[in-house]
Amino acid sequence: MAMTVHCDIVSAEKAIFSGLVELVVAHGKLGDLGVAPGHAPLLTQLNPGPVRVIRQGGQEEVYYVSGGMLEVQPSLVTVLADTALRADDMDEAAAQQAAEDARRHLNNQSAEINYSSAAVQLAEAMAQLRTIQALRKKMGK
Repeated sequence: MAMTVHCDIVSAEKAIFSGLVELVVAHGKLGDLGVAPGHAPLLTQLNPGPVRVIRQGGQEEVYYVSGGMLEVQPSLVTVLADTALRADDMDEAAAQQAAEDARRHLNNQSAEINYSSAAVQLAEAMAQLRTIQALRKKMGK
C-alpha cells in the first residue's frame, strides 16, 4: 500500500475535499508543485487553475481553485482557496462566455472599465477552461 497524507481542500464557503492522498499537484506562483507524503513543510500562494489529487488507491480527482494558499505540514496538506469547485461541476459554456466577455471589455478602448478587474476575470475564466481540459484529458474524452 502506498504512503499517504491527509489533504483538505476548502473554499470560503465550504469544505470540498477531505481524505487520504498519495499526491497533490497544484499551480503555485512559481509553477506546478507536487506534494507527496514526507514533503518538507511549505506555505505558498496558488494561481488560479487545477488542483489534482491522487487518492489512496490511485483514483485521480481534479478541482478548480481561483487562487489561495497551499500549506504543507508533516501529516496534512491544506488548500485554502477563495473559490474551489469540483471539475465535474464546472460549466464549460459559462467559462467560455466569461472569457469572451473579459476579452471584449479589455479590447473596448472607448469604455471606462477597470482593466485590472477585466484581466483578473479573463485569467480566472482561462484557468477554469484549463481545469476542464485537464479533466477531459484524464477521462480520455
